[in-house]
Amino acid sequence: MALATGTDRRPSRTRAVWDSTVGKKAVMAVSGLIMLLYLVAHMIGNLKVFFGPGEFNAYGHWIRTVGEPFMHYSWTLWVIRVVLVAAVLAHATAAYQLSRRGGRARPARYARKKRGSDYATRTMRWGGVILALFIVWHILDLTTGHVHAGGFQEGRPYQNVVDSFSTWYGNVIYIVAMLALGLHIRHGFWSAAQTLGVGGRTRDRVLKTAAGLLALLLTAGFVAVPVGVMTGVVS
Repeated sequence: MALATGTDRRPSRTRAVWDSTVGKKAVMAVSGLIMLLYLVAHMIGNLKVFFGPGEFNAYGHWIRTVGEPFMHYSWTLWVIRVVLVAAVLAHATAAYQLSRRGGRARPARYARKKRGSDYATRTMRWGGVILALFIVWHILDLTTGHVHAGGFQEGRPYQNVVDSFSTWYGNVIYIVAMLALGLHIRHGFWSAAQTLGVGGRTRDRVLKTAAGLLALLLTAGFVAVPVGVMTGVVS
């Protein structure tokens, strides 16, 4: 009978969950839902641009004062940013590792996948890459101002938005990214429901419809802002 030695180390329960395929899918589902909740709130905030510079700039100031006086100026916003960065990194890491694991495990004779599954996989992969690049661009454009088209004005988000969407390339980058986001949400929402055990034979149709409507709503809500600038509704 072998005796356990000090060199025998079993992975912790957390590490064991992370190393499992089910665990990685659960991380993707939970992190995806965190980002989805943020996107809904962000879209609603963005739509305030249609009520004029006063209200939109006031909203931009408000999100930096949430929690005062208990929280210092911008602390709540930074907490949200840290949570989002953690969610994005966890989501991307789990997706990459699952993709690598699936590629290694798939026998050669099963290399040809179903067309629908293959399309969904490619859409999620390339959509994720597009969105990751867009996040970097979006931060440099409207948060730090490093790639902003006009003279970036701290504390005047309304004018910064108008300046950004007054350029053809700013509109193209944003709209392409939002279309990719819609496709990503449409497939990801349904996949997350399956992973978290919400789906089922009788609920799949409802979940797929809900995923499609949610993706359409978010895409339309985000795209409405550059369209509003292009058409002069927002100026």
